[in-house]
Amino acid sequence: MRVLLVEDDEKIARFVEKGLRASGFAMDTAATGPLGFEKAFEKSYDTVIIDIMLPEMDGFSLISKIRTHDNNTPIIVLSARDRVDDRVRGLEAGADDYLTKPFAFSELLARIQALIRRAGNVSDPVLLSYEDLSLDIVKRQVKRGGSTIDLQPLEFSLLEYLLRNRERVVSKTMIMEHVWNYNFDPMTNVVEARICRLREKIDKDFSVKLIHTVRGAGYVLRNQDA
Repeated sequence: MRVLLVEDDEKIARFVEKGLRASGFAMDTAATGPLGFEKAFEKSYDTVIIDIMLPEMDGFSLISKIRTHDNNTPIIVLSARDRVDDRVRGLEAGADDYLTKPFAFSELLARIQALIRRAGNVSDPVLLSYEDLSLDIVKRQVKRGGSTIDLQPLEFSLLEYLLRNRERVVSKTMIMEHVWNYNFDPMTNVVEARICRLREKIDKDFSVKLIHTVRGAGYVLRNQDA
């Protein structure tokens, strides 16, 4: 999952970025309103987090401008303003949620996950599953056939992305943009290497393989025997 953070307070930006990266998110940041607007259209984001007190263009104006350009990415407002009229203004501008500073990172993470689930029309609020494979987003737990599988943060994020796109082919570029923190370099084999390690943990001990390579196109999570 990829998040854009538009925040000019360096301390808060580092705090949020560090926490989200540790939770397996890919991150981009911007410190001004105009730069945030530019970045919002450079890539496909799962959530945008916007501070209100931004230089050059305030957060309310940034949200409105994003929405008038037909960008429906979920937006969370971060603000030291806790008055009701400020919250209403943020939501009326087009934000989907409003979180006041100071805030607990766990609450921010929970709100991001809730918005992503809502935007993706995920029916179960915490669990993604396919065949006998399940991934609990809140508990950060993966099971297959009743057995718990330990995954590193990037492996967890990669599997989550495959599960959200189950039975749909995702390209290496799509994986790099949503799971890693940089654009796809055709000369690197980082995706292949991570897919290989994920297969070792998810498929190796099971007769039915779920992670498949689609030559020239990418990867897909599906039961080819079904």
